[in-house]
Order: sequence, then structure tokens, then C-alpha cells
Amino acid sequence: RLKEEEEERSKLHPQIQKLLQDMVSLEGGSFQMGTEDYKHTKPVHPVTIPNFKIAKYPVTQAQWRAVMGSDPPKLKFKGCDDCPVERVSWNDCKGFIQKLNELTDKNFRLPSESEWEFAAKGGNKSKGLRYAGSNEIEDVAWYDGNSGGKTHPVGGKKVNELGLSDMSGNVWEWCEDDWHGTYDHAPKDGSAWVDSPRAASRVLRGGSWYLNYNSCRSTYRLNNSPTYRLNDLGLRLAQNSLPSVL
Repeated sequence: RLKEEEEERSKLHPQIQKLLQDMVSLEGGSFQMGTEDYKHTKPVHPVTIPNFKIAKYPVTQAQWRAVMGSDPPKLKFKGCDDCPVERVSWNDCKGFIQKLNELTDKNFRLPSESEWEFAAKGGNKSKGLRYAGSNEIEDVAWYDGNSGGKTHPVGGKKVNELGLSDMSGNVWEWCEDDWHGTYDHAPKDGSAWVDSPRAASRVLRGGSWYLNYNSCRSTYRLNNSPTYRLNDLGLRLAQNSLPSVL
């Protein structure tokens, strides 16, 4: 089975192969989600996350192009293959994931908001840091204080406790969840909080090159319309962890 998977993977574009290789398996666990600092991050509440996989880096320009065949139509910082793709809407990201799954026969998806925060905080290895990997923003993030007004190649800053990069700063990352103004009645099982019918906005996490240090905290949250394309909106991939085959 492993040999078959390796043969199939070798037929894929090198940038898609890299996407597959850069998925990090995380052991699930329980953590306290949120902070009492702002109304949008209250109440602090326990969440139990199952095992899952999340990408070490945000999706890059080169990876987007390998899957979709071209850059996003509104891409701002063209010509930086290893920079995170940006000006992609939530809807664009869902289209990218659908095509990626067709090419790979995998089940990539956007992370739930609670999965994202669990990963950013370091999962079961968390040291309770303010940002994803440090209490000092310069260690881990490209933000308005050091970005020079643009995105930067992924992996240029310190990783967090789980070896994940760029979870603070560089580009905001879309989550699957609909936006809710507080965590009242939020799921506690790691699943995405999705309304029926879908709400008007989706969740964004992680901060960006454009905004200040506060937005880069692991607990900070923002929202936008699923159709918006801004030059600091990108994505990070997730997958379910499949059970071991004995």
C-alpha cells in the first residue's frame, strides 16, 4: 500500500508533492479556547480535539498555481513562489481544495477554528505563549512592524511547539466556520461551527503582514465575507487523521 501511494505521489507536480509531505500529524487533546480579553474571544471554554493533520505552512503561490493552473486573478505580490498565496476568498479556497482532492484522491479541507487555535497554541506541547511559537512577535511573525508592506516567503521565522510556521502573521488564514460574535454555544468537540443556512461571514485567524501585533495573537479572531479577496487573506490546509490499518 505504501509503495502504491509513493508511486501515485511521484506522478504529481512537485509543488503538490510538497503539500502532501508538509502535512503534520497532531495528537488530539483538550485545551482552553479563547481569552477574556475581548468580547469576541469569550467565554473561555474547554474543547476536545480529535487527532488531525495540518499543514506546516500556508499554501504558497507556487502551490496554488500547480493546482489551479494559474495565479489567482487578483494576486497582489506576484513573482514570489514561496510567499503565501493571497487575495483568495473563502470561496476560492474551497474551489482550490476541491481540485486538489481530485488530483490527489485525498480529503484536504479547511481547519475548524478550534483546530486552528489548538495548533497555533502548540497542541499538547503548548507553553502558553502569546503568539504561535513565542511571546516575542519578532521571533515568529511578519506584521506591520517588520513586513515592509508585503508578504514574505513561508518558513522564515521561528516555528511553534509543533513545528508549524507562519501561524502568526504573514497572511490571515480562512477557517471552515461561520462567524459568531462570541463563543456562547460553540462546539466543544473540535468540529467547525456551521450554520444552516450558512451565515454571511467566515472566520479568519492568525493576523497578517498588514496589521499590528495584537492581531497576531493565537487567540485573536476576525471575519469577512466568503467572497472577499484582500491582499492579506490566504489559507492553510487540514485533513482528518485516518485510523491505522493493522
